[in-house]
Amino acid sequence: MSMSDPLGDMLTRIRNGLKAKKDLVTAPASRKRQRVLEVLEREGYIRGFEHTDLGGGKAELKILLKYYEGDPVIRSISRVSSPGRRVYSSVSDLPRIRNGLGISIVSTPKGVLSDAEAREANVGGEIICNVY
Repeated sequence: MSMSDPLGDMLTRIRNGLKAKKDLVTAPASRKRQRVLEVLEREGYIRGFEHTDLGGGKAELKILLKYYEGDPVIRSISRVSSPGRRVYSSVSDLPRIRNGLGISIVSTPKGVLSDAEAREANVGGEIICNVY
């Protein structure tokens, strides 16, 4: 069965895994999902992830969730741009999440970046999700 929002599905799996205090969550693999996880890892919101080939043209991502003193590092992760409603922003209008304590993940012509990296590269794009 096809999914209408695969990226939103991965974010929900992360959210549910954090609520259930899981150490590891799996999601089907795609390049865009992998790029979003790379940003989350660079910014310190997850411990890491691993790309596993299942054979038959299928692959999955094993996402290692991160906790600090028993509490999840990610307090909130929400989808901004959805397949039915795309949200774009110029570099000057990129939102600041929780006065800079959180990040927005942005899909730009230079790749998937955090809002700080997008400001530094002076590019705008589609706001994928907000994390804090």
